[in-house]
Amino acid sequence: MKSLKAYFAPIVIFLIFLVLAIAWPDAATRSTLVTWNYFKEMALIMPAIFVLMGLMEIWIPKDKIQKWLGHRSGIKGAALAFSLGTLPTGPLYVAFPMAASLIRKGASITNMILFLGSWAALKIPQLMVEIKFLGLPFAALRFVLTLTSLLLTGLLMDKILHKSPDLEWQSSTPDPAMTPGMGMKPGMGMQGQKGKHPDDVK
Repeated sequence: MKSLKAYFAPIVIFLIFLVLAIAWPDAATRSTLVTWNYFKEMALIMPAIFVLMGLMEIWIPKDKIQKWLGHRSGIKGAALAFSLGTLPTGPLYVAFPMAASLIRKGASITNMILFLGSWAALKIPQLMVEIKFLGLPFAALRFVLTLTSLLLTGLLMDKILHKSPDLEWQSSTPDPAMTPGMGMKPGMGMQGQKGKHPDDVK
């Protein structure tokens, strides 16, 4: 049953494409070309991203991520997450596996929302073009409103998702609290104390 759920989306997409191919062959041809172009783009970019993620896992210790981007990183962590998002020029889907890896290593959801949101809407090259065509007042106001909404969204999502114990991007590492002899009661989880983030517990 779980395997069927895993393939549900591809099956639905295939059926939609099949109907499209029968009813509108020209549209199906254009759709195939667009899909192929996206596939080639991802095939060129994603291997390098996975290599980068592997290097991050090895070279950057978890305690450093918790210090720089964790729940106790404060304004400095938010500023770093925002800066990391504004510098790249690649497509947004590149940022998703990077954000998942950082969250598994202790980055806060709030900071990762800032990272993803600034990557999507506040990149520096994009802002330069926006100022040129739409003017500085427009770009500045959009920048402030977008950044404010990202902060609020990040804080809200952190509150909501912190209560979800079975998120796909969370680490699958066995919980040390459930290991005999660790001195913790079963059920306390990786957080160590109920209701607290992992890097809140020392």
